Amino acid sequence: MLQYAIKVAITAVTVVAISEAAKRSSALGAIIASLPLTSLLAFLWLYGETGDAGKVADLARGIFWYVLPSLVLFIAFPVLVAQGAGFWPSLAISCALTFAAYLAMTAILGRFGITL
Repeated sequence: MLQYAIKVAITAVTVVAISEAAKRSSALGAIIASLPLTSLLAFLWLYGETGDAGKVADLARGIFWYVLPSLVLFIAFPVLVAQGAGFWPSLAISCALTFAAYLAMTAILGRFGITL
């Protein structure tokens, strides 16, 4: 139980740090957020719990393929906001488009025999 509490605390501190940095500088917040901190934490937690570097490598491979469709969010959201869609509708539409991109990527990978 303590291990899970530590995980939650470290993850929460990371998210709060990004938010606080972004208040001061959008560029600084973006740089911190763009770092693969979540992935690195997941690698550490997974390896620490399993001791299996192969599982971590599989996770890294999956993250690589799914980073590509996640970029849809970062393209669609600012475009929608700039067009006056408002924050919440822009976020909802961007999330829906990103989900569709994940489904498309999964289908494309499957057609090439890539399973994650």
